[in-house]
Amino acid sequence: MSELFDAIDALVASRSPLPPPAERKRLRQAHGLTLEEVAATLDVRRATVGAWESGKTEPRPPQREPYAHLLKQLARLYPSPTATEGGVVPAAPAATAPAAVEVAPSAPTAAPAPVPAPAAAPPSPTAAPRPARGSRRPGASRAAAANSPAPAGPGAYAQGPLLVLDADDERQVTGYGTGGLLLDVPARSLPALVEWALAEARVGAEKLHASGKDADPLLVLTAAACERYGLPAALSDEERSAGRLPEGHQVIKLLERAGWKLTRRGLGPWARVYRPVTGGRRQCVQLCIPSWNALDDRAWGHAAKLEPAELARVLGVYAHRVMTPVGSTAVSGLELMTALNPPTRASEPDQDGKRHSEHRPGSLGTEPVDPAPCEAIDGHPVLAHLPRFHIRGPQERLFEEAYDWARDLTDAECMQSHLVGIDVNLAFGAAANGAVVGLGAPPEHVTHPVFDPAVPGSWLVDLSHVDLGRVKVAKQWRDLQGGLLPSPFTPTGERPEGPAWYATPTVAYAVELGYDVTPVEAWVRPRSGRFLDGWYKRLRDAYVATMADLGVAEKLPPGGFLEAMDGYKGRDLELGIVVNAVKMTVKGGIGKLQEKARGGGWVPGQAWPALARPTWRPDIRAAVISRARVNMHRKMIALAAATGRYPVAVLSDCAVYTADGPSPLDVLPYDQDGKTVPGSFRLGVSPGMVKHEGTQDVLWGVGVLEQLAAEGKVANLARYIKTGEVTARDNGE
Repeated sequence: MSELFDAIDALVASRSPLPPPAERKRLRQAHGLTLEEVAATLDVRRATVGAWESGKTEPRPPQREPYAHLLKQLARLYPSPTATEGGVVPAAPAATAPAAVEVAPSAPTAAPAPVPAPAAAPPSPTAAPRPARGSRRPGASRAAAANSPAPAGPGAYAQGPLLVLDADDERQVTGYGTGGLLLDVPARSLPALVEWALAEARVGAEKLHASGKDADPLLVLTAAACERYGLPAALSDEERSAGRLPEGHQVIKLLERAGWKLTRRGLGPWARVYRPVTGGRRQCVQLCIPSWNALDDRAWGHAAKLEPAELARVLGVYAHRVMTPVGSTAVSGLELMTALNPPTRASEPDQDGKRHSEHRPGSLGTEPVDPAPCEAIDGHPVLAHLPRFHIRGPQERLFEEAYDWARDLTDAECMQSHLVGIDVNLAFGAAANGAVVGLGAPPEHVTHPVFDPAVPGSWLVDLSHVDLGRVKVAKQWRDLQGGLLPSPFTPTGERPEGPAWYATPTVAYAVELGYDVTPVEAWVRPRSGRFLDGWYKRLRDAYVATMADLGVAEKLPPGGFLEAMDGYKGRDLELGIVVNAVKMTVKGGIGKLQEKARGGGWVPGQAWPALARPTWRPDIRAAVISRARVNMHRKMIALAAATGRYPVAVLSDCAVYTADGPSPLDVLPYDQDGKTVPGSFRLGVSPGMVKHEGTQDVLWGVGVLEQLAAEGKVANLARYIKTGEVTARDNGE
């Protein structure tokens, strides 16, 4: 009789109830399980589990009962998104269930039919919950995504700015969007994918300025998606060196036959596929391929190794808060300047009622501008008349660079116990804010000019007479130990020896310190404006908002700020990536203003592609770096005047001080009300304020100085203060 009951149990188990296929996938992803992990546990193939989740096949004994048990356990941990605090929202009938977030394959037609408007568009990724700890592939199912909160409503870009495309063993491609969105991608080839992205996917982003243009759809292809569309999962050594696939590649031929073009950079890690504008309609799709090193780990950390849903969240937050990425963070930083301050606008209607494109005041315009000879980098065409291998000195070239200065410790400093590093938040961003720069007109040459701090330009002037032992601080003369401070006029911190070229902010600072200046000549730009203000505000808001998401809010008291900063990136690893990307966008964007020639075949004296951009402006870069260095020096002088503390090393936006304790509070004086020295360093998350960079023992610092001195090298302790490790890369090897 017991055998009969066992047989009945087995019969019931063979039909164990299972949730719908989409729910099976949602439950697996919610717990961070991969197809491989489930398949290995149930002793089946990965493709088999994928077929169960797509509804193509159903589990059979003996796997059905344990699979049903797994899903039942997961359902207890991760209830259906349709459940709410007030109860359970009834599911829509199958015939009327919203297909808002799924683009189903359809038969080819002469013109693709529009996708139905969504019942509820996915929310901004900033509102999307962080994947569960340990999750590898989080994301809502297709059915659940329609119930996402904060609907954006129907629109051309209802599905968000981007999709991360991944393919399974069945060669089915899924698009992972922001807010947990999932889309079935019907395209079978790369040309078809581009067509689908523009005609049906409703992916993209609204323009950042009324006179600008909308962001192109961004499609991020995983290695599996690359193979699905005939692309290599990784580039060969030769292709990686060239930065693109060869022109004769079969996929490029397919694109060309379909009427698509590629920009000059070709089909590489970041590629732009487009058709010429027709009827005022822009047709362009941006491709990003992480397995081809599109996401540089210096800016994006481990983003390229994330699962598709996690990567969609990271790039989605960046896209919503900064812009849809169009290349490296440096390229995106430069493009953001134009997106926020477009060069043209629509004119008023003419006598026929037509509008035309005209220059937009406050922008750089549409035409590139040659720099002054002193602003040009070596090899620029304006210097073609110079002898080959000629080395220009300070009287011929503008050297506005970030600090790299260090000195030996005094006997009194050696008696203290710690070296404490403090780092300025978004130093170049803060310096860009309020910077008055030349707009789209060539510089004018003037001899024996009267210095005007309101006029941007480059000035040949002798500042060697400025004595840091006696300077004006807050408009009062103060005596300082000038030998313990770097010069504010040179990147090395060494006192200038005679006339040299300086940007306006540097010369203005010499006047602020109480000294007269008499320029010999200048290249000035009377037509000027605060071109970078909007750029700074956008990046500042992105940085502050993301830091707040990580638990570091503005206006925290000094102690509370230091406590909040302790391990902040570990609270959400994906948002930690976004913070770093924002910082690199600031630095890279400023650096791109003076992009050098790259690649073989270039000859000094000839133009390179970057020179054709209106945003190739080394003078703007020089002004921002000058302001950043001056801001740093101003804070160091204010601290020295109030406390007698002097830096022992400065590297760009990081300064190192000796102290009797390990905390920045042992360096920076704060009273009981949380106030510190006016004009000096202040702890906080806002750009221009400082955070703790790192602390090491003074004995460690002395050892590093002696070690590198023995090797004939100059040690800058600010370079190593964060980790305490001295590597060959740190020393330029």
